Amino acid sequence: MPLPTTTPDLEAPPRPRIAAEDRYSRQILFPGIGSEGQQRLASAHVAVVGCGATGAAAASLLARAGVGTLTLIDRDFVEPSNLQRQVLFDESDALDALPKAEAARRKIALFNSDIVVHPHIADLVPANIASLLSPAHIVLDATDNFETRYLINDFAVQQGKPWIYAAAIGAYAATMNILPALDSSRTACLACIFPKPPSGPVETCDTSGILSTAVNLAASLQVTETLKFLTGQSKAMRRTLLSFDLWSSERSDINTSRPNPGCTVCGQRIFTHLSGEGRPHITLCGRNSVQIHEHHRPVDFATMRSRLASHSEIEDLRFNDLLLRFRRGPHTLTLFADGRAIVQGTTDITLARSLYARFIGS
Repeated sequence: MPLPTTTPDLEAPPRPRIAAEDRYSRQILFPGIGSEGQQRLASAHVAVVGCGATGAAAASLLARAGVGTLTLIDRDFVEPSNLQRQVLFDESDALDALPKAEAARRKIALFNSDIVVHPHIADLVPANIASLLSPAHIVLDATDNFETRYLINDFAVQQGKPWIYAAAIGAYAATMNILPALDSSRTACLACIFPKPPSGPVETCDTSGILSTAVNLAASLQVTETLKFLTGQSKAMRRTLLSFDLWSSERSDINTSRPNPGCTVCGQRIFTHLSGEGRPHITLCGRNSVQIHEHHRPVDFATMRSRLASHSEIEDLRFNDLLLRFRRGPHTLTLFADGRAIVQGTTDITLARSLYARFIGS
């Protein structure tokens, strides 16, 4: 059974465009933006890595503010549990298992058709990071794992590109500006503050839950700092790691205005994550799942469906031009066009790889 197609059968007739002066009139009245700032936003390009809770909120805010070009990168698809906090998606997106980057593009087009959105249904890895992030003026982190955050940090420091870290879990939100340009105003990088990713068990949406209000706070802080940067006011950007617990009202600010001279990344310029050393499979946040991303190759979904249809163990086999899904016992496999797959129903990497090899190929 095919999933719904990604192209409508009929094109809607053209509708009158909304003038920028009308759309952004209240934002232009704000002294920090003004007419000149609005023009700067229209010519700006922001990359958002991750289109889950924080990324969806950030992308919506950026598009509504008139940031002219957005690159949206996400490896995942919409699920019912996302709807509580991921503001760009609706029930039909979840029922169709639409990839998040594409779902976000469609929703943004409904409320601001002037914005150019480049959706990439992909995992951000050393092999593609330069092509995906280089065109952007600034990068926003909206990921769910430290592996990708440290990869972004390596690339940003190497290229002198600003990026903004953001995280939310439970009622807690945190964000930090990283301005690595090689001048006197550069800030600490992520590795200055956290030299190594956390080891052992860490809190996730699945173990600690999450409030949508925490997500929206993190995204709002992140996008406000982005607007400062894009309108030429980087000196007004915060130089702290700010964290806030909305439930307890506890707040923390850690000074990040000075890089650590001994930092292996921005001090010694050793880019371990960018070189891809020891990159593991990733267990996804809030999902009893493993992502397989060791086989990067294009997939012919129609041919794959024909081959899989002969397996008596396979149920609910569906596909469109973006992904193919099927269920085998307690496990659901979702295959993307680049050969990457998400295996739901297990955190056992060996089992996930075995299922991938058996049904997709090694």
